[in-house]
This record gives sequence, C-alpha cells and structure tokens, in this order.
Amino acid sequence: MMQSRRAWLGACAAGALAAWVARPALAQGPARSLPRPVSLAVELERALAARKALVVMVSLEGCTWCKLARESYLVPLRAEGQRVVQIEMAGPIPLSDLRGRPSTHEQVVRALDVRVAPTVLFIGRGGVEVAPRLSGVASPDFYGAYLQDRVDAANRTVAG
Repeated sequence: MMQSRRAWLGACAAGALAAWVARPALAQGPARSLPRPVSLAVELERALAARKALVVMVSLEGCTWCKLARESYLVPLRAEGQRVVQIEMAGPIPLSDLRGRPSTHEQVVRALDVRVAPTVLFIGRGGVEVAPRLSGVASPDFYGAYLQDRVDAANRTVAG
C-alpha cells in the first residue's frame, strides 16, 4: 500500500511539474514569427501562383518596432493567406535572391537598398516593387492602415 501511494504521489508531482514547465509555452499562444526563406525567387513564384504579391519584411534582431510590426500586423496578414516572409538586415544566412542567385540575407538587403528596420517590401512579377515600401514605424496608430493600403495596391497590380 505504501509503495503504491508513493508511486501515485510521484506521478502527481511529475504531472504538476510537466504542466508548470509547459505553461509559458502555452501562454504564448500561436506562433508569432515569420518564416525565413531559403529562396526569394521560390517565395515569389508561390505568391504569384496565388495571384498575390510577395510581402518581405526586413528585420533586425532586438528591434522593438520590428517585433511590433511582425507580431501585430504581418503574422496576422500571413494567417489570412498573404505570402509574407522575413529576412534579416544583418545576417550571413544563405538566401537565393529574387532571380534565384546564391546570396545572403545581408547582401540581399544591401542590394534592395534597405537602410531602416523594419522595412516592408511588396514584390511582384520580375522581382519589381509594386507598391511603395513601408520603412520604419512613423505612426504606430496608423501602421496597420498604411500596411493594408500597400498590400491591397500590390495585390491589385499582381492580379490585374
């Protein structure tokens, strides 16, 4: 009897510990990140196949405004079916550019002449920007509206 009681108490303690350890992960809710592509050319093909522009967020590690733009606006936009990816401003991470040539995140950011994080680009056929880029977060109150206007314009251009 004593042995089974100890086993039962041990099982309860293990279950409570497992629940406590898992609690922070559960409290975070759904994923709040964007995929980092291996190839922008492939991502653009996928977006165009869906008759949408490719939305590319240029981010910088530790950037508070990047986190706000990503978690509050771009992750939900992706969940609605828009093709959205993230590249790192200062990263030697391998990446094929919009033409499929081997490069890195950092080199692509330089080639696109992005100087501010976050910057959101709207890419259409031929790797051309089809709406004005959204650089920085000048007005957090209107960021969502500015973003949606550009996404709508970019998607109209691609679909039309």
